[in-house]
Amino acid sequence: MNFLFFAASTGSASGQPNGTVQLLVSLIPMLLIFVIFYFLFLRPQNKREKKIQQMRNNIQVGDEVTTSGGIIGRVVSIREDTVVLETGSDRSKIRIKRWAIQSNETIHENEESK
Repeated sequence: MNFLFFAASTGSASGQPNGTVQLLVSLIPMLLIFVIFYFLFLRPQNKREKKIQQMRNNIQVGDEVTTSGGIIGRVVSIREDTVVLETGSDRSKIRIKRWAIQSNETIHENEESK
């Protein structure tokens, strides 16, 4: 008998708004975690990737670059998606993909003014 009284007293008269409020209250922490995750991890990673892609697109003949494998060389020629590097004192040439370039060690005048 006490159980029926307890169940009847905890239910709301309209039922629907209470369920909606509970749903919103349970989703707010998940949304907050997603927003924090976006601003702490995803957004900086996207900015970093855009900066690296811009660096790869702005490579010029004569630049000294480092590949992701650690090879250091001077750019001899540039094609659409490949770059030819000249390495070492014996001037050996290596053709690599543009995405394999990790950093550009040459500083250009237009970058200094920024």
